[in-house]
Amino acid sequence: MKDYASIITDLQEGILTITINREDKLNALNQQVITDLSDAIDVAYSNNDVKGVIITGKGSKSFVAGADISEFIGMTEEQGIKLAKRGHEVFDKIEMCPKPIIAAVNGFALGGGCELAMACHLRIASENAKFGQPEVKLGIIPGYGGTQRLTQLIGKGKALELLMTADTIDASCAEKLGLVNDVVQTVELIETCRSLVKKSPPWLLMLLSK
Repeated sequence: MKDYASIITDLQEGILTITINREDKLNALNQQVITDLSDAIDVAYSNNDVKGVIITGKGSKSFVAGADISEFIGMTEEQGIKLAKRGHEVFDKIEMCPKPIIAAVNGFALGGGCELAMACHLRIASENAKFGQPEVKLGIIPGYGGTQRLTQLIGKGKALELLMTADTIDASCAEKLGLVNDVVQTVELIETCRSLVKKSPPWLLMLLSK
């Protein structure tokens, strides 16, 4: 597989595992991560050896703890719009992928990290996972489609509550709300996701999307 600056990719038994590799920054999304992630998803689309994808974060603390706020400093309105549009494009690409993509949520999934997880077809969380959309604390709203996907997954009322309060919920609560499909022990997380990919017929999503 190709070497990337901000992610690690590994293809085994037809399953492409994409690991966001910024552990010292809690795997926060920056423009490089978005670019690398987009390229890796393109590989999933085009490589016939790839039957499914798992997206996770490096380390045991964080899946993706939001966007890298340091990139926002000094950004113009035009640059902000461009950044949000680029994120939308990549997350839509994930959502529309004809092969199953599963988020292995191994810790914090906040802001853009929660949005990334929601763009995946399924979400499996470790027991220590935390979810939230805290953007309101910065005077903004989720910029990568989170307002729409959160509503679709957990309903308008609860989605509005989380968006307006910036509250964080744990894995158990996320499962009850329907935000995640299952909660497992951390040591079982990746293998559980691999098992789900193996169970999923590679043609199923192509039929469902028609």
